[in-house]
Amino acid sequence: MKIAVVTGASSGIGREFVKQMGHFYRNLDEIWVIARRGHRLQELNQLSRVPIRILEGDLLREEVYEKLEKLLREEAPDIRMLVNGAGFGKSGTVEDILEEDKTAQAEMIELNCTALSRITFCCLPCLSRGSRIIQMASAAAFSPQPSFAVYAATKAYVLSFSRSLRAELKRRGIYVTAVCPGPVDTEFFRVSGELDNPLKKLVKVRPQGVVRKALLDSRAGKDISVYGLPMKCAHAASKLLPHRLILAFMGGKP
Repeated sequence: MKIAVVTGASSGIGREFVKQMGHFYRNLDEIWVIARRGHRLQELNQLSRVPIRILEGDLLREEVYEKLEKLLREEAPDIRMLVNGAGFGKSGTVEDILEEDKTAQAEMIELNCTALSRITFCCLPCLSRGSRIIQMASAAAFSPQPSFAVYAATKAYVLSFSRSLRAELKRRGIYVTAVCPGPVDTEFFRVSGELDNPLKKLVKVRPQGVVRKALLDSRAGKDISVYGLPMKCAHAASKLLPHRLILAFMGGKP
């Protein structure tokens, strides 16, 4: 059985991957979707061209990993694509966020880094030559970001992990692509807080374009997918400019 696995599938970019995937991979038998909100996952049956199997669960709890590992053992599927789309952010200084919610930043690290890694580890034995892994990173991974410090750091982990894993899996013919969008118009900002940077508001994009480019870049075997000219410029600038200058420009102290 050929399948795809998508985390964070109940909303935003993860949901959009499920909607578009059937157009790119017509030989899939099922898409296994993982997220907390089961009622939102049920809706995907009407939106996807591929049959959906629902694994309702919180990636911050152990039960969902046990459920996934049991299914993988019992059914031994051929995972053609893994999309790690789950994650969240909180804007504000480290101290301000701590005052508001003492656990939020630790949970951000747990979901954005540890959960992404654990899902990858679970699925790796079921990937075969030609399989793809798409890891949702962010343009925030390109450089440190004051008032987005922990989120940017978690996405830097995702980008680094993805590139290293790509090199390791090359001999197996498995491709890993890190997707690094800028601000995307999704439910993400209901949790993180609305953008207060006017430049970021100007470059906010729709998830459909980000996902389409990610799937195309993954199919082409690219290591990184960056959508839109502003984020491509940001990526180039992060390679050329010292971080102290970028921090100063973004309002931090060099």
